[in-house]
Amino acid sequence: MTIADIKKTTETKMGQSIAAFSNSLTKIRTGRPSPSLLDSVQVDYYGSMVPISQVANVSLLDARTLSVQPWEKPMGAKIEKAIRDSDLGLNPSSMGELIRVPMPPMSEERRKELTKVVRTEGENAKVAVRNLRRDANESVKKLVKDKLASEDDQKRAEADIQKVTDTHIAEIDKLIASKEHEIMAV
Repeated sequence: MTIADIKKTTETKMGQSIAAFSNSLTKIRTGRPSPSLLDSVQVDYYGSMVPISQVANVSLLDARTLSVQPWEKPMGAKIEKAIRDSDLGLNPSSMGELIRVPMPPMSEERRKELTKVVRTEGENAKVAVRNLRRDANESVKKLVKDKLASEDDQKRAEADIQKVTDTHIAEIDKLIASKEHEIMAV
């Protein structure tokens, strides 16, 4: 493995860490509903647990309501129960075959709790990026130790890896700030 390979691999893994963090942010509820909010809810479908999106169509009904349209009639009650039992704090109601999921307005206290959750998730993402930096630097040091690279190459590579790390951490900070702004907007 060369220094270029180490840099490329590290940058790819850091990008994946940011993608995972960004994905976890979509699950944190804001004042506005999003169909992706129900992605984490699992429904019993003939003995196996599957996401709601695999047994129903989830869409926005209006600015404060999600609609869930089951593809099979008997699934309505199971979907409604799964949403109610989830930790999202939602209370769905059936209207024929359509299930309405109204979003309750969030209190100021709940908004502040959610910003703390966002910061914690962000810090975990930063730790993951820093761990990748450490692993990359150790790989470069191993190349120098095995006499496959010079110490000058090591210094340059570590500086480049630090630049990539700083870029990714700045991106995480931007995601945190935008999510906090979204949560605190009334």
